[in-house]
Formats: sequence, structure tokens, C-alpha cells
Amino acid sequence: MDTIKIGVVTTSDRASQGIYEDISGVAIMDTMKAYLRNECEYVYRCIPDEQSLIETTLIQLARDIKCDIIITTGGTGPAIRDVTTEATHNVCQKILPGFGEQMRAVSLQYVPTAILSRQTAGICDGALILNLPGKPKSIRECLDAVFPAIPYCIDLIGGAYMEADESVIKIFRPKAK
Repeated sequence: MDTIKIGVVTTSDRASQGIYEDISGVAIMDTMKAYLRNECEYVYRCIPDEQSLIETTLIQLARDIKCDIIITTGGTGPAIRDVTTEATHNVCQKILPGFGEQMRAVSLQYVPTAILSRQTAGICDGALILNLPGKPKSIRECLDAVFPAIPYCIDLIGGAYMEADESVIKIFRPKAK
């Protein structure tokens, strides 16, 4: 079974300064551990909301470290310092807007302010980058909504073969003809 290399990036001025603990990055890792049967190698970064630093980090994780998937948390709202979406757009060769559309649709079932979210996804140098909101509850809701398509996306871009724990989450791969 393939080892999955997962980049986890928390963009937060305060968490990166140690003002508070990064529980969002931990929530991503805990969720992926629950979903996947594969062994996972996590490459974790907690960085300030600085667009150039976010871009450099995403490129390093994709190009140099060769993560299969990079999941970010934070920086997807409308505030001035929320620049994760812009950084993702700048480094990706392809944008996959369906991920953001689905995450917003699910989040709107819980909070009307989900419409303010700018989550997105894209492909950067062979890695899927997925932008998630910053709250752990929202992270799980969003991942539950989009993860069924992620293993097949990773297949299509040449990444490691993901195997899910079907008792936790069901993934979808088209049947071979």
C-alpha cells in the first residue's frame, strides 16, 4: 500500500506566533488519519498570513517535497489578511472550482456566513492543493463533502494510490470499462 505524503499548512498570524495553539492543522491530520488506510507522512507548516510566504510554502511542498495533497486551513475569508486563496491561485497550473462550490454549499447548511468563504482547490506541480476554513468543525464538514472525489483526483494527476476506510468515508472511482 502506498504511503501518502500530506502537506498541512495553517495560515494564521497568531498561531504562527504561538499566541494560540493551532487546533485546525491538528484537525486536518486527525481527519485524514480517520479516512485513510494508507500510511501517511505529514509535512506540517504553521505560517503567518503573508501571501509570498504562503506561495513559497505551497511550491516547496508540491515541487520539492512532492506531497500528493496539500491541505491549507485559514485565510479564506474576506478580511484584508486573508490571502490563502490568492496564493493558491498564483501557484496552481489548474484551478478546480468544484471543490470550493461544494464546500460552500455544505457549509451554508450550518451558517449563513459560509457565503463569505473563498475556499478553492487546484493542481500545483502534481499536488492537489485544497483550501479549507479555519474552524475544526468546518474542516470536518468540508472534508466529508469533498473527500470522496480526492483519491480519484490524485490518481488522475499521478499521485499515490489512496485507500479509504469505507466504514468512515466512501470514496468514488469510476469503474474500469
